[in-house]
Amino acid sequence: MKKLPEKLKIAMLGHKHVPSREGGVEIVVEELSKRMVERGHSVTLYNRSSKSKEGKDRKKEKEYKGIKLKYALTIDKKGFAAMTSSLFASIRIAFSRYDVVHYHAEGPAAMLWIPKLFRKRCIVTIHGLDWQRDKWSGFARKYIKFGEKTAVRFADAIIVLSKNVEEYFLSEYGRKTVFIPNGITKPEILNPNLIKDKWNLNKDNYILFLGRLVPEKGVDLLIKAFKDIKTDKRLVIAGFSSDTDEYQKELKELSKADERIIFTGFVEGRTLAELYSNSYLYVLPSNLEGMPLSLLEAMSYRNCCLTSDIKECTEVIENKGITFQKGNIKDLKEKLQELINTPSIVESYKKEAQGFILNKYNWEEIADKTLNIYYGRK
Repeated sequence: MKKLPEKLKIAMLGHKHVPSREGGVEIVVEELSKRMVERGHSVTLYNRSSKSKEGKDRKKEKEYKGIKLKYALTIDKKGFAAMTSSLFASIRIAFSRYDVVHYHAEGPAAMLWIPKLFRKRCIVTIHGLDWQRDKWSGFARKYIKFGEKTAVRFADAIIVLSKNVEEYFLSEYGRKTVFIPNGITKPEILNPNLIKDKWNLNKDNYILFLGRLVPEKGVDLLIKAFKDIKTDKRLVIAGFSSDTDEYQKELKELSKADERIIFTGFVEGRTLAELYSNSYLYVLPSNLEGMPLSLLEAMSYRNCCLTSDIKECTEVIENKGITFQKGNIKDLKEKLQELINTPSIVESYKKEAQGFILNKYNWEEIADKTLNIYYGRK
């Protein structure tokens, strides 16, 4: 490994758009980048040239919080957006003077070999085993798996967000990875003003799910369980589809007979903060996760959290939340009813959630650990 300068020129790609809350990857990329800039490094992010999920055209933005923004040509169709944006970004990066190239997610990592031909130091963060996601099949799934294998073969280092994925790479490929989880910052707890005006939501009168509306999140299971619950509390589904419009339609069809269920669509800013701040219970019924940033955020807002018992969730909450058996609608329904009927249990978890999660996941430490990986330090 060649000696790197004290102040690095870093390129990151694999996300959709920054600034944006389109997914956990975008949040991670922003949080890492701004802290690296604060430490004196130069960071350039290669956004997709397509419009963001909010419908915003980002091309005019050249800088954000000291981070340089460039735009990679993108064919904005399902299965092609990540592939084309990472291809054209990788070519531009290969012919530019970067010390470190950081790929985020498995699909984009399929193009990692291009800057490696030019002897650049390449790092990959595996945000989850994306080829397992229900929305991908056929060629797309094989391509994502190819990206995983490319990372194993060519990456100078691989960062993983959960112990479960760390074990997977070791057993599947004999490849050692570095476990660096996501982080969280202390938020401001807000009163329910905007959400009261928009949806008549008040403190503790609703249960919250927040995330992309994709099959592996298990939102259909949550809706089916909630419909059988005896409560006047509401169920708020906050999020949007991610190449899964048909699934979103199925969810709304499933919910249409129950007026207690609200779909907010994409939320951000103060609206998002108010939803987190005032929910009675946060539920994450996922069948598959990388490392769920929404779960960290929910706990940082002092939420009692009910999650499926997959390792990626249980590693986060430890004994500071409640779990149900993955995919088991009966168990989910019983846990929901118990928590609704017993506010004292919910309140006991709320008291411990914030302090626990803020101590466990710190972005400043995570940024420093990531920089150590860039330099090849242990």
